[in-house]
Amino acid sequence: MFNYEVGNVDREIIVFDTTLRDGEQTPGVCFSVEDKITIARLLDDLGVNVIEAGFPASWRDEEEATRLIAGEGLRAEVCGLARCDVRDIDVCLRCDVDRVHVFIGTSDIHLRYKLKIDEFKALENAVKAVEYVKAHGLKCEFSCEDATRTSLNRLLKFYSSVSDAHVDVVNVPDTVGVFTPELMFKLISKLKENINTPISVHCHNDFGLATSNTIAGVLGGASQIHVTVNGLGERAGNACLEQTVCTLKFIYGFNINLRFERIAETSRIVQDISGVKLPPNHPLTGRNAFAHESGIHVHGVIENPLCYEPLQPEAIGQRRRIFFGKHSGRHGVEHFIKTRYGNVSKPIIDEVLKTVKALGVDRKALLEEDLDKIFREVLGNV
Repeated sequence: MFNYEVGNVDREIIVFDTTLRDGEQTPGVCFSVEDKITIARLLDDLGVNVIEAGFPASWRDEEEATRLIAGEGLRAEVCGLARCDVRDIDVCLRCDVDRVHVFIGTSDIHLRYKLKIDEFKALENAVKAVEYVKAHGLKCEFSCEDATRTSLNRLLKFYSSVSDAHVDVVNVPDTVGVFTPELMFKLISKLKENINTPISVHCHNDFGLATSNTIAGVLGGASQIHVTVNGLGERAGNACLEQTVCTLKFIYGFNINLRFERIAETSRIVQDISGVKLPPNHPLTGRNAFAHESGIHVHGVIENPLCYEPLQPEAIGQRRRIFFGKHSGRHGVEHFIKTRYGNVSKPIIDEVLKTVKALGVDRKALLEEDLDKIFREVLGNV
């Protein structure tokens, strides 16, 4: 939309959605098998490229859901998560997925405290896992878990080795959300210089930087992004699908083949299923994302919505809302009344505006139906 000069924006960005796997790891969220199938269909209708259906080896319901989603005949690739362990991978193979996403911790803290192995054993396990997946004819994605707390030399060694084993995608997780956009840009740029395999990024939101870090990764050369609907995920969540794809599409102009008009509905349905509601001021898909109350803003929006909106709400399935309250101006109230009721005298409009401002002090915001009621009451008192 704005065509900022950021290099090759014609390249397609692959959207890898992990709502059903990492998104379900949101504390308090548990999707049933039926929920997962519903969301998978929703994501496929939205047009995401890859759906990470779950971690099949973790629980029998996960295996069942992944197998059923893989059998849905979706346009999207269906992916299963596995540790670098043949037993995990075999469960994914039983599910008949299109892609297996294997991972192993590579930071000092993961190797020492979680895995209790050295980096050489971890590397051996990583390469064997990739070779095993590829030997079964499936696509393979590999992640260095906790990549952003792993030394660059070690990352290069792991990613180069799995690339030599013919991995299809290497993923760079900011597992605990400690990177900054500047660092992510530099890291992905460096990896891009040294390996020919497509690069993906997976960012967590512990410091509120997941979306920014994901965008920085794309600017650095990543061709795939891991996202979740509404930013669901462990702790503070993951990079938010809606914010990430809309920024890449409408601000930078990258090629992202989604049905953007389905974004708001997708967000709403996932809110209902997950039970995690968005705050009203949530960017793009929140209730107030395209809502206006200030008299100056409403006046501008009436004349041309782009005065105070970055894109048309309909482009992502949203709608414009006008609220009325103590910040309302005469122009907005007059426009609303004349649109609904035709020409109305100035004294009546002035009286409606006076009542709106007085009520707005206590109620903060009045809806269109409130203004209808106020107008009728004012008419009745004339």
